[in-house]
Amino acid sequence: MRWTGLRLDVWSIGAVLIAAVVLAPMLAVVWIAFHPTENIWPHLLSTVLPRYFGTTLYLMAGVGLLTALMGTGAAWLVAMYRFPGSRWLDYALLFPLAIPAYVGAYALVDFLQYAGPVQGGLRAVMGWESARDYWFPEVRSREMAVLVLASALYPYVYLLARAAFRETSGCAYEVARALGVGPWGLFWRVGLPLARPAIATGVALALMETVADYGTVAHFGVQTLTTGVFSTWLSGNNAGGAAQIAGVILMLILLLVALERTGRRNARFHRMGRSGRPVERARLSVARGWIATGLCLVPFGLGFVLPVAVMLDHSLANPEVWVAPGLLAALANTLLVGGVAAGLTVGAALFLVYAVRMAGGGVARVVLPLTTLGYAAPGAVLALGLLIPLAALDNRVADAVLAVTGHDPGLIITGTSAAIILAYVVRFFGIAQGAADAAFGRVSPNLPLAARSLGRSAGGTLGAVYLPMMRGSVATALLVVFVDCVKELPATLLLRPFNFNTLSTRVYELASLERLGEAAPAALVVMAVGLLAVALLARANRV
Repeated sequence: MRWTGLRLDVWSIGAVLIAAVVLAPMLAVVWIAFHPTENIWPHLLSTVLPRYFGTTLYLMAGVGLLTALMGTGAAWLVAMYRFPGSRWLDYALLFPLAIPAYVGAYALVDFLQYAGPVQGGLRAVMGWESARDYWFPEVRSREMAVLVLASALYPYVYLLARAAFRETSGCAYEVARALGVGPWGLFWRVGLPLARPAIATGVALALMETVADYGTVAHFGVQTLTTGVFSTWLSGNNAGGAAQIAGVILMLILLLVALERTGRRNARFHRMGRSGRPVERARLSVARGWIATGLCLVPFGLGFVLPVAVMLDHSLANPEVWVAPGLLAALANTLLVGGVAAGLTVGAALFLVYAVRMAGGGVARVVLPLTTLGYAAPGAVLALGLLIPLAALDNRVADAVLAVTGHDPGLIITGTSAAIILAYVVRFFGIAQGAADAAFGRVSPNLPLAARSLGRSAGGTLGAVYLPMMRGSVATALLVVFVDCVKELPATLLLRPFNFNTLSTRVYELASLERLGEAAPAALVVMAVGLLAVALLARANRV
C-alpha cells in the first residue's frame, strides 16, 4: 500500500514539475520586469510605449472587426444557404489557417508594390510612367497589416461560428420565418444572439495571435509591443526594459484569455427537444447565389490563394532556388526541433493529464488550468523569459565543469537548439493538453479500473489500456503541435544558435532582404505542412 501511495505521489510530483517548467518563463518575465538592471520604465512610458500600445490597440480593433465580419458572414452563408461552390467553400474557408500571417504579408507587398504586377499593369494600361502620375494606397502601412492579419486569422471565428449556427435547432429558424422574419432579421434576431459567445471566443483567439505577431508587423514597418520587445532587448541591449514591455503584453493577453474563457463557458447550445431538426439550407437565387460565392471568395482569396500563387510564381520562375544552399539544412533543422518538441510536448501533456485524473484533486488539479497560459503567451515573451535564466544557468554549469575537469563545454542549452525546443514545449503545451484531456475522457473508466484490479500498475494501465485506444488522438496532437512549431517565428528568431535556421527563419531572413524568390520554396513547404493540420481539422469538424 505504501508503494502504491508512493507511485501516486511520484505522478503528482511529476505533474507539478511539468507545470513549473511551463509556467517558469512567464514568472521569469515578471521577475525581470520588477528587478531590472537599469530601470528605463519612466523613459519608455514617456517616449515609445504609448506609440507601441496605441498601434497594438489599433491592430487589435481592426483585426477584431474584420475577423468578426469575415468569419461570421462566411459561416452564416455556408451554414444557412446553398449557392455555387458552397460545398467546397465550406472547407476551403479553413485553408488560410495553413498560411502563416508573415507569408501573407510578403505575398501582398510583392503583389501590390511599385514593381509588382498590379501597379505595373496599371502603368502599362493607362500609360503612366512614374508614381507621380497616379495615386496608389501605401502598401507598407497599418491598414495593410490589419488586412493581412485578418485574412489569416478569420478562420478562428469562422470555425466556431459555423458550428454554433449549425448546432442551433432548425425549429428556431422555422418559427422565426413563420412569424414573418426575413433573411436579415433571421440573422440579427436569431442566429447572431445564439452564436455571440462562439464569435467572441474566436475573435479573442484571433486577437491573441495579433498581439503575438512579429513577422507581419515587422515587414510592414509597424511598431507594436512585440516589436518593442525586440528593439529594446536586441538594439537597446536592455533586457529589463524588454521585460517591462513584455509585462504589458502579458496583461493584454490575460484580458483576452479571460474573454475567451467567458465566451467558452457561455457557449451552450441546446436542442429544443429530442426530435430537434438540423438546419435546412435554403437555395439562393442565381444572382444572390453568385454574390454569396463572391463574398466567400474574398477572404479565401486574400488568405490563401494570393500567398500560394505568389510563392508558386516565384519558385517556378526560378527553379534553381529549390537547390539553394541552406534550404536542406533549414528543413533538417525544422524536422529535428519540431519533431523533438512535438514528442516532448505530447508526452508531457499525457503524463500531466493522467496524473491529474489519478489524483482526483489536490495540487495537480490546481496547476492543470494554469499550464494552458503558455499558448496565450507570445513567442517573444517566452523567449525573453527563457533565454536570460537559461543563459545564467549555462554559464554556471560551464564554469563548474571547467573548474572540475579543466575543459570548457561551452553553452549547452542556449548554444544549441535545446532552448528552441523548450520554448516550443511551453508555447504549445496547452494544445497538447487539451487534446490529451479529450482523449482520456473518451475512454470508459471501467477499462482502466479492470486493469488495476488485475494487478496492473498506474504506468502499466496507461501503456496497456489508454494509449492503444488513444493512438489516433495522440497522432493528431503530435501533428498539430509539429505544424505550430514549424510556423513559429519570434521565439525561434530570438533563441536560435548562431548560423541555425529553420524554414520559418529562412523565409523571414530572405524576405527581409527582398529576396522573396529564394524564400518561396521554404514558404511553400511551411504552407504544405500547415495544410495537413487543416485537413485534419476539417475532417474532425465535418458536419
